[in-house]
Amino acid sequence: MIKFEANVVAIGPLVSEFLDENIVVLFGQNAPPELAEFSILHDGNGNAVRTPVVPGDAVIIDDRRFIVLAVGDVANDNFKNLGHLVLKFNGEREVEMPGDVCVEREPLPPINVGTVIRVEGEGE
Repeated sequence: MIKFEANVVAIGPLVSEFLDENIVVLFGQNAPPELAEFSILHDGNGNAVRTPVVPGDAVIIDDRRFIVLAVGDVANDNFKNLGHLVLKFNGEREVEMPGDVCVEREPLPPINVGTVIRVEGEGE
């Protein structure tokens, strides 16, 4: 089941600094300018999030699949309300911050305008 799907529409000028740390910060197009600077902006909105992200789901960037290992307490609220998701490709099974989503530690694929980002899982 597809829980979320969106296209990348813009990439902030500071995104590469986060990518170097294996962190992807997603935000809907309504991100304030100070947050858009380090965010990957997508065309999904709160309505695009069909069901909550849970461990065992997969985050798919174009055709690369990453298994979700941990989800922070506020991550799904942020995702639903703001299109905001902090993906940490660190292989951890416990989040450091309540808004984090930890996934497998694997090399990140290139992310460009037009890249498709999906979350798939069992869902309802």
